[in-house]
Amino acid sequence: MVTVAHLVEKIVQRRPFLEEAVARGIVNYAALAEELKPEIDKELRMDAKPSAIMMAIRRLSEKLHGSFVGQAPVKFKESDMTIRSDLLEVTFVKSPNAVEIIRELYGLVDFRRGDFLTITQGVYEITAIASKKYKSEIMRVLKYESVIKEIDRLSSLTIKIPISAVDTVGVFYVVTKALNWEDISIIEVVSTLTEMTFILREKDISLAFNTVKELIDAQ
Repeated sequence: MVTVAHLVEKIVQRRPFLEEAVARGIVNYAALAEELKPEIDKELRMDAKPSAIMMAIRRLSEKLHGSFVGQAPVKFKESDMTIRSDLLEVTFVKSPNAVEIIRELYGLVDFRRGDFLTITQGVYEITAIASKKYKSEIMRVLKYESVIKEIDRLSSLTIKIPISAVDTVGVFYVVTKALNWEDISIIEVVSTLTEMTFILREKDISLAFNTVKELIDAQ
């Protein structure tokens, strides 16, 4: 039999940000009950009591709190963070010249001096993120290619994670959730086996660093 509690949990779980707010206990139960009531009434085919919906929300909050709030699926204390600033992102259409273009782009940078370059190939496009000082040289290499978009004033936040994270569900979600809660726009996510790199606006990098640091310190 479908119950008010079952429907409340189903509705909340479909909305990650609402689930987080309920888990943190920062929602007004009465206001949320009013918000959910029309959908619950429709599912039950009857008029549900607001008090019953409020009670279901309260109990769900208690249930979620212990397993949801502040519980990262990996031990981020084993991690460290690196910031790179003054980056440029260029996305261009993938062409038959892709292999040669990528080779030329890698030939531009000097990784020994701490230069930054990461290239991601999609099905139809390629995105290159590099130190902005190479902009003119990058655009020269792409002179005959179809550039979709350029974005500058970017920074990267790279988080080193333990190799155990490979088989752990929800690692990226923990970090993206924390950044989203601070209204930080994630331009790109680039990852390797034990590194996750978030490409962010320069104006957001300080807040992003502090947000992730709090996540690490909470472990």
